[in-house]
This record gives sequence, C-alpha cells and structure tokens, in this order.
Amino acid sequence: MLVALGVYGGLFAFSFLAATLAPGSSEAALSGLLLAGGWDPVILIASASLGNVAGSVFNWYCGRFLSHYKDRSWFPIKEHQFKQAVRWFKRYGQASMLLAWVPIIGDPLTVIAGTLRMKFMNFLVLVAIGKVARYLFVYYAVTFWQG
Repeated sequence: MLVALGVYGGLFAFSFLAATLAPGSSEAALSGLLLAGGWDPVILIASASLGNVAGSVFNWYCGRFLSHYKDRSWFPIKEHQFKQAVRWFKRYGQASMLLAWVPIIGDPLTVIAGTLRMKFMNFLVLVAIGKVARYLFVYYAVTFWQG
C-alpha cells in the first residue's frame, strides 16, 4: 500500500515539477512505470495528468500574480521566452492552451495565460484536455510497442 502510494504520489509530484520550468519528462516516467508493469494504468494516467495540470495551474498563478516581477532572475521564464509566448498566445488565442504539454513552449504559454488574465476555468479545461490526451497517447503508444 505504501509503495503504491509512493509510486503514484511520486509520479504526481514529478509530473507537477515537469509542468513548471523544472527539467524532467513526465512522459518518460509514465512510460517507465507502464513498461515495468504491476501498476494500475488508470491511476498512473490520472496521477500524471493531475500533477501536470496542477503544475500548469501553478504557472498560471505565477503569471497572474507575479508577472510584474518578470525582470527578476527568479521569475520562472526569461524575457525572450516571455515575449515569444505572448506572440504565440496572441496569434492562436486560448486554443493554444491545448498545446500546454509541448516541450519548450508549453510552460511559458501557461504563465502568459495568467499574465494576460485568461479566465481560469477556460484555462483549466483546455490545459486538462491537452495533457490528458497526451498521457493517453503515451499509454497507447507504450502498449502498442509492447505487443
């Protein structure tokens, strides 16, 4: 029981951090656990999804309430990433949150959504759709390659 809690909780925590600007691949972690077997795939996908969405929510809050500190060294995204994400968000609008899972651009996009005051519920729904779809894809890709 404690081991399972540690595995699922660890995947949640790792996925949370991977959704912020901390380095890490939650897809690789999920894939490894799926390949190892012995863990409920539904709970693995839910843990990864919830953690990753929560990390994006953290980014949204950073953008919403801390963007006036964007010139500080501790701010989660650098000025060039900030400007690039603003251009991307303005070009593609709220639908760009469906791509919040994409490496390099996804994390800054979630900060920009908060900075530009995107409605939280719209943000949450779109980010969750994109991230859950990504983990379902990982699941099906791993099970397909396993045979």
